[in-house]
Amino acid sequence: MEHEIRAEYEEGVLPHEDTPVKLWHMTRVGSTTAMCGRDLAPAAATRSADAWGGSGAKPFCRQCGVLYLGEHPAS
Repeated sequence: MEHEIRAEYEEGVLPHEDTPVKLWHMTRVGSTTAMCGRDLAPAAATRSADAWGGSGAKPFCRQCGVLYLGEHPAS
């Protein structure tokens, strides 16, 4: 299953290119529902799942990280 990282913003803030990210979440490609169950804005910034664990995807939702690792255990 393909995944991507999607941004969550502060409540009431519309996503724009320069909007600060509150938290990054893991989603299935094309979905706006994070693995933790949070609904995210369709226009939210996305990144490749390969960015997970890097400085460009912090802070990251702990629950999404645990669920993602459950599907993709480290080699």
